[in-house]
Amino acid sequence: MPIPRLFPRLLAAACLALCAATALAAPPTDADIERLLKASRAESMLNAILPQMEEMQRQQFEQITSGKDLSAEQKAEVERIQARTNQIVRKALAWDEMRPLYIDVYKQTFSSEDVRAMAKFYESPAGKNLLDKTPALMQNLMGAIQKKIIPMMEELQTELKESTKETPAPEVTPPAKKKKKR
Repeated sequence: MPIPRLFPRLLAAACLALCAATALAAPPTDADIERLLKASRAESMLNAILPQMEEMQRQQFEQITSGKDLSAEQKAEVERIQARTNQIVRKALAWDEMRPLYIDVYKQTFSSEDVRAMAKFYESPAGKNLLDKTPALMQNLMGAIQKKIIPMMEELQTELKESTKETPAPEVTPPAKKKKKR
């Protein structure tokens, strides 16, 4: 077959292949995503984050007010602001508010096939086991990372001290005073 006649057929075949690939990578339905969110325990994981965020806020408020001699009235005001902040965060991160966001992000990120496969995994014994053990995994990882970071930080501090001993401080000369014009 001559090349000029072959080209349109190749082009048609390429278009069909592209259309088939696009159809296979169709966006997931809301129902598919809902299944995945339920299987992956997304709501309970979001709810588990809230106390951690509140604790971080409490620590920030503590830092802001530490060393300050606050009156009882000022302390009550700080507590009121902290409670209001917690209330705002809980409302903003409530599942009813976040669920549509999750659905949109999952639609933008994953195909229907991806979402179904992930839901199937999380519904399996291995997926459930992963979800059950993730908190312990994260705790163990944080402990292992800390063990690795502490010696590294000590080494960096030692290196910094040694480098500041070797390098003399630069001399600072005051800027020359400008003469006033009369």
